[in-house]
Amino acid sequence: MKFIERIVRSVADVAVDQALTRVIKDHYVENIAAMIPAGRKIGIPNLTEILLRSETGTPVPRPLGSYIHFSPWESVLFNPVHLFRMPTPEQIGIQTSVTIGPRARKPLTVSIPIMIAAMSFGGALSKNAKLALAKAATAVGTATNSGEAGLMKEEREAARLFIGQYNRGGWMNTPDKYMQLDAIEIQLGQGAQGSTSQRTTVKNIGEDYREVFGLKEGEPAVIHSRLPGVDSADDFVRLVKRLRHETGVPVGLKIAATHHLEKELRIALEAGVDFITLDGAEGGTHGGAPTLQDDVGLPTMFAITRAAQFLARHGETGKVSLIATGGLITPGSMLKAMALGADAVYIGTAAVMAMIGEQLVKSAPFEPATSLVVYTGKRTEELDVEAASRSLARYLNACVMEMELVAQSLGRTALSDISKSDLCTTDAEIARATGISWGWVAPDTERRVREETEVRFPHSEQTGVAADAEHSRPLHS
Repeated sequence: MKFIERIVRSVADVAVDQALTRVIKDHYVENIAAMIPAGRKIGIPNLTEILLRSETGTPVPRPLGSYIHFSPWESVLFNPVHLFRMPTPEQIGIQTSVTIGPRARKPLTVSIPIMIAAMSFGGALSKNAKLALAKAATAVGTATNSGEAGLMKEEREAARLFIGQYNRGGWMNTPDKYMQLDAIEIQLGQGAQGSTSQRTTVKNIGEDYREVFGLKEGEPAVIHSRLPGVDSADDFVRLVKRLRHETGVPVGLKIAATHHLEKELRIALEAGVDFITLDGAEGGTHGGAPTLQDDVGLPTMFAITRAAQFLARHGETGKVSLIATGGLITPGSMLKAMALGADAVYIGTAAVMAMIGEQLVKSAPFEPATSLVVYTGKRTEELDVEAASRSLARYLNACVMEMELVAQSLGRTALSDISKSDLCTTDAEIARATGISWGWVAPDTERRVREETEVRFPHSEQTGVAADAEHSRPLHS
């Protein structure tokens, strides 16, 4: 062993010496070290994607969404209590259940406020991965989401609570499929891709994919920019009313968060939706174009705040459920989204990573972890479904336990009781935008500061979006 170690050290020494000599003596324009300032200037992710685009000549399908943190959750903190309100005694249990769509004939109640986000079979994940997600959700009493796909029999059987997407591909849009769902989510867009069209080429479609999606051999899978049959707001209103009447289950709308938010929500309320899912700009995806991920949409934090305020102004709080998704990675950020007005949250990327768990060693170090779970991955058959479901169930339980600890420190007995009054922020702009108290000053001082700056930073119902009369609709749900 010592002999081998001496050889390795000798070879490494020679290699490093030669590399350093080149760095020192080569002209900068010919120097391999020139990539260091170039990388610093452009950024490693951008440099990688420049090279990929130059090779393929097509948009780069980046996995898991944007790496940019648009919502500064770390600038928002919870306020523990000690005397003016007492902490919750440890022997008192914290209520964690949530009812989605309380006005529906058959509301959906989940035991915990964390649900599994829309990640489709075939278009994103493998069958094994989808089954593991469904089994984990069932184990902890929550719901999983089909994503933009057809109805996979095995997934429906594994999931006790199953939300299906009435989608722009049309694969879940017939009564024989959507009548089997516990809730229907009409998918018009997502945070990482907006409302753009998408296509899965034939080479990435296997026999099981074709069967679930109802595709002919040689037919690509196409997600349209518009939902088939919905070419106007009135078409959407009629669709929601029909689905609610036919099924009795909660019928909701999922959209990419947008600065036009209030205009979109007005139509959703007119249609009588039971829930609204907002996917912030931080939302993940199996492979969206970087420009869509980095430059389209509204951050989750501000979208949820504005949506909650809109529902409150129209007397719909507690009647229309609000679900937050997009970049919610930690239990803290999930609970903060709820404190801002969300009734529940979806998690995607975090759920996938937790599901892989210790099985990461099967792909490391030569393949990415995603090779175990994405439909086109090289090692999907190696994912142990039962082990993956156990890993995710443990993760979900741990997240909820941490949320319960926060609730105890806040003196609350239910996660749903936590609100903006339990938060403060270290950022004055976040305070102004969200209504969270600015933690650097006492509340009385903050009120005075806000009054003094109100002229400079006036608030408006439209939050910066012009009230365009020709695009507005009367609200009469």
